[in-house]
Amino acid sequence: MLSSSTTLYLTVIVVAAAVTDAATSAQIISPDCQSSCGNVTIPYPFGTTPGCYLNPFFLISCNATTDGNGVNVSKPSLWTSNIEVLGITLDGELTIKTFIGNDCYTESGARRAPTIAFTTLPVFSISTTRNKFTAVGCDTLALVNGRNGFEFSTGCLSFCNGMDSVTDGACNGIGCCQTAIPKGLLSYNVSVGSFRNHTTVWSFNPCSYVFIAEESAFQFSRTDLQNLGSRTTMPTVLDWAVWKENCTDARKNATTYACKANSICVDPEDISGYRCNCSSGYQGNPYLGCTDIDECTDPMLNDCVKGCSNTPGNYTCVCPKGYRGDGRRSGDGCTANQSLVLKIVVGVGVSTIVIMLSVGFVYLGLKKREFLKLKEKYFRQNGGLLLQQKLQERGRGNESMNATARIFSAEELKEATDDFDEARIIGRGGYGVVYKGFLRNGEVVAIKKSKLVDQSQIEQFVNEVVVLSQINHRNVVKLLGCCLETEVPLLVYEFVKNGTLFDHIHKKAESSKVPWDARLRIAAETAGVLSYLHSAASVPIIHRDVKSTNILLDDNCTAKVSDFGASRLVPLDQAQLSTMVQGTLGYLDPEYMLTSQLTEKSDVYSFGVVLVELMTGKQALSFDRPEEERSLAMYFLSCLKNDCLFEIVEGFLSEEEGNRKQLTEVASLAKRCLRVKGEERPSMKEVAMELEGIRAMVSHPWVTIDLNPEEMVGLLQDRAESSEYTSDSRNTGYSDSMRNHIMPPVSNGR
Repeated sequence: MLSSSTTLYLTVIVVAAAVTDAATSAQIISPDCQSSCGNVTIPYPFGTTPGCYLNPFFLISCNATTDGNGVNVSKPSLWTSNIEVLGITLDGELTIKTFIGNDCYTESGARRAPTIAFTTLPVFSISTTRNKFTAVGCDTLALVNGRNGFEFSTGCLSFCNGMDSVTDGACNGIGCCQTAIPKGLLSYNVSVGSFRNHTTVWSFNPCSYVFIAEESAFQFSRTDLQNLGSRTTMPTVLDWAVWKENCTDARKNATTYACKANSICVDPEDISGYRCNCSSGYQGNPYLGCTDIDECTDPMLNDCVKGCSNTPGNYTCVCPKGYRGDGRRSGDGCTANQSLVLKIVVGVGVSTIVIMLSVGFVYLGLKKREFLKLKEKYFRQNGGLLLQQKLQERGRGNESMNATARIFSAEELKEATDDFDEARIIGRGGYGVVYKGFLRNGEVVAIKKSKLVDQSQIEQFVNEVVVLSQINHRNVVKLLGCCLETEVPLLVYEFVKNGTLFDHIHKKAESSKVPWDARLRIAAETAGVLSYLHSAASVPIIHRDVKSTNILLDDNCTAKVSDFGASRLVPLDQAQLSTMVQGTLGYLDPEYMLTSQLTEKSDVYSFGVVLVELMTGKQALSFDRPEEERSLAMYFLSCLKNDCLFEIVEGFLSEEEGNRKQLTEVASLAKRCLRVKGEERPSMKEVAMELEGIRAMVSHPWVTIDLNPEEMVGLLQDRAESSEYTSDSRNTGYSDSMRNHIMPPVSNGR
């Protein structure tokens, strides 16, 4: 739980743009227009006085002020606000000065007054390509909630125990974390807080800092943990355009069209509106009218051998009398008009062409050979030989077993995804992208392409692929195989098209379609999968990222557990693993987060949160709710303590009396799953048995069911082995399987 937090707001206001009359050829502005303010150039369509700017959104206020030495200076700002302008370019960028927010504490953990920045901007949106959302601190959680046509939420975590673990220039979640912002950002608010009031790191880091700034303007240094407070502002880049028509609509009205003589209109990708650029061969300000470039005055601008002649937007090369050719260095040039010379030139030309074609064929052959060698290198580098060997060993060890893992070629998966076309993307994560693919046999698959590779853990990754490929559980997304011929391995899964459990219970259009009996069945199916992974698999597996978005539903709303990217294999002689904390806020086991000791009971806690989601229809973590309700797990336990369970249960679920009895039993089970100490939580095998017993209350309501885990262990084991699992073949879901095995885990705040 957060001990404290502070919020920064940046709101972008969208209003209708008022436009002024303009000439159709060249814009006429007042000769008295101010071309600069202080050391900032003010190009049209921006201006400081009426008659000098295109419309009110391009007004720059130039105010006289004094600097720290008492010297009079001029400071430009947007409109009449106090948002200082640092620079303007005709390429569509405007740099402003924004404030840094902080959240500071005393040595005893008392919170000081936070710095809260509030800024109001015109229609220009924050550049997603030039800026990053950044948080600095060793006990820091920073979240961004905003709107860019739809609501979004993202953020990052930053932790460290001492200065020795922090590296200059590395903003990777240890002392500093960064994340990208979406396109067309119009408004957002930022929450920054601390888990332990900085008490464990106060000696070298008493504060958390947060800001959105130009990426190149901030280079993280270890000294920032103590000295960043000496800075109060950062430069932030905005994207500007003539708001808000596109080029096609803008051209229809010649009086308001901003692109003047010898210019072209361009529709930017990231924001609404259009921009103007000078046509090829012209230069100047396209909003005033561009002028012709005389290429003949500069040898670097033309390739004439002799006789350069300037033309509007271009130039020509002229040969003197008695010579022939096009006059260009890249062409025939100017040559004497003699047949012998012509023959020599033709001969040399033909020879040159033959030589070039020969060299081209040799080059293409070498490139093809190099490409094949590169594929072989990637195959070996990604553990292809080791994977083939292990699959063969398993096949020899059990002749009745057919290994389900298949090694795909890079060409086959490129063809399946139209060369990884963006239109085929069905999901994105901090560690990779998932594409929808169509194999040659017509089978629809999901193809996971990761971003990074860690060569130190290739063998562990290969072992995991072999193990997961043997799971044949109807409630786990099936792993079909992988491709090792690319720089990073590609994983291929069965395609599940009915969305996630999160979509069905949290989106209003879907939530009413999932009745209680279906929700209870999905919970029981998911618990059965986790029980199998913990206790029935040949090598126990801890999922480590159990949440509603990782539970897919097929056409029959049957649960399909996915995303084994964070999963860890547990050696049979170990009960727990020491790992870097990884998971999703709201579902993270608090004991694991504090001790970094991963156990099977960490999955139990996360599953408990999913049970509460199914009962309440509320998200696991939401900063839109009151502070005491932000964490669903804590709010649920508080309601149980105050005997107000059915005040938070989703309304339609409790209408039937039978449902209320089952809801009460499930709530009791969820309460035990959410105990702070892992040793006090039930095992997933016990949870699965209790859920099956609760489901049986509907078929046999007159029977009092004793959910004694010890007596039902054998029954569940027999049922699991006979009806749900096959020990010889394995599946997995759409996953970041390389995240902990071929990629270093990095906190990305998801």
